[in-house]
Amino acid sequence: MAKGFRGMPGGMGNMGNLMAQAQKMQRDIEAAQAELKLMRIDGTSGGGQVKLTLGGDRLIYGLEIAKEVIDPEDPEMLADLVIAAFNSASSELERISSEKLDKITGGVKLPI
Repeated sequence: MAKGFRGMPGGMGNMGNLMAQAQKMQRDIEAAQAELKLMRIDGTSGGGQVKLTLGGDRLIYGLEIAKEVIDPEDPEMLADLVIAAFNSASSELERISSEKLDKITGGVKLPI
């Protein structure tokens, strides 16, 4: 068997193939990230009385609050409902992001 780069079998061809695969993976990750940024995910709380739309870029694009949950005597409850709706949308976005990136990386966690 011929010895290649630093004694490795196969020579530079394997290194080139590895680099090409890494570059393709990087392009696929960038495409998935761009797609994710365009997504809109809804999160709800209070039985649907608070609905928040979160973008894949982690910006809030919509917030709907039912009149019934607006109590001037209890602003903390409304704050809790908004936070819960945000956390719901954020968790769903994280799940979708992980699924998309896991398909590309084969489940290997990369620092992205």
